[in-house]
Amino acid sequence: MDISYLFVLLLSCRIQVVAGQMKLSPETLTALRGEEARFTCSASNTGWTVMVWLLNGTVVLTIGKDGGVLPSVNPNVTAVTSPVSHGDSWVLVLNSTERHDQGPVTCDLQGIDRKTASLFVQEKGSVKVVGEDKLAFKGQSVLFECQAAGWFPQPTLQWQVNDKKVNQDEYNTSSEVSGKSLFTVTSNLSVAAVKSSHVACLASVSALRTPLNSSVRLTVVAEVLREEDDCTLLLALTASLSALLLLLLLCICTVLWHRRRRQAKPSPQEAIRSDQSVSGRRSVAEQTGGKVNLGYSSEGPTDAVNNELIVETRRQEDFVSFHKVPDVVSSSSLSLHNMGPPQVCLSEENSKNVRRITTV
Repeated sequence: MDISYLFVLLLSCRIQVVAGQMKLSPETLTALRGEEARFTCSASNTGWTVMVWLLNGTVVLTIGKDGGVLPSVNPNVTAVTSPVSHGDSWVLVLNSTERHDQGPVTCDLQGIDRKTASLFVQEKGSVKVVGEDKLAFKGQSVLFECQAAGWFPQPTLQWQVNDKKVNQDEYNTSSEVSGKSLFTVTSNLSVAAVKSSHVACLASVSALRTPLNSSVRLTVVAEVLREEDDCTLLLALTASLSALLLLLLLCICTVLWHRRRRQAKPSPQEAIRSDQSVSGRRSVAEQTGGKVNLGYSSEGPTDAVNNELIVETRRQEDFVSFHKVPDVVSSSSLSLHNMGPPQVCLSEENSKNVRRITTV
């Protein structure tokens, strides 16, 4: 019983010693296609002579303790010493990972131990929200479609509205695989047009630090009903415009009233002319004494012509001097034997003056 216990104890100690002789990190690494991948193999046992690196079971690099890195047939694989690890540590560097590099990565210390890690290579595709910015009436339902193509493995799609994640129950997702084992994922989201929003679609895989995104703008136009704030703003704007128009109309009416009043009020010159005309007419009436003017001729102008003469006379009142017109300029004495009508002789100039005055 004691012998078996001692054997088990010695075996466990040997396993711990062997396990502590080397370390491979990280145990799992996920990288994007085209990016660099690094694995570090550290040996605490200084007795090793050869370190061999295997990728998917194939030797890709050999390192000698004394000779260093031996020439490799794979130019994409190199090795450098690790500056931070204690003991003998080498870093395997895959400069540009490809899909065929995915698989186990093994560090083999010849005659001492070997460790294996896993490498996963993912591929980043593209993402696009189909269509451009959209315009919708308030209350309508707007459908958005997002397409992520050329990904490996299948990417995760996430919708956001105004930078807020949308619940997965609110959109559907479908996927298909192309001939190169690349995934194309399509997702549809229905958004109620409540207010203008920023709609974004995000696609990502685990190796991608920042998801790829594509976004469009949803602009909502109120059809009939408006929000209370919008109504208040509209009423305030309408009231302001109405007050401005009313003030403008009042100013126009005031200007027109002043202009009409100025036109209706006679100028000082017109008042003087009117006074002279009235005084002239009065003096003529006083001089004639209301007697019959024997120089009046019935063959004078008609009423229409008289009106024209009146207008002309008024215009020339400032330049016309009224002469004293006698009732009879000259007359022949009535003969006792001749009972005919009296003869009246008027000069041509006095005749014109008499006609103007008689017409007035």
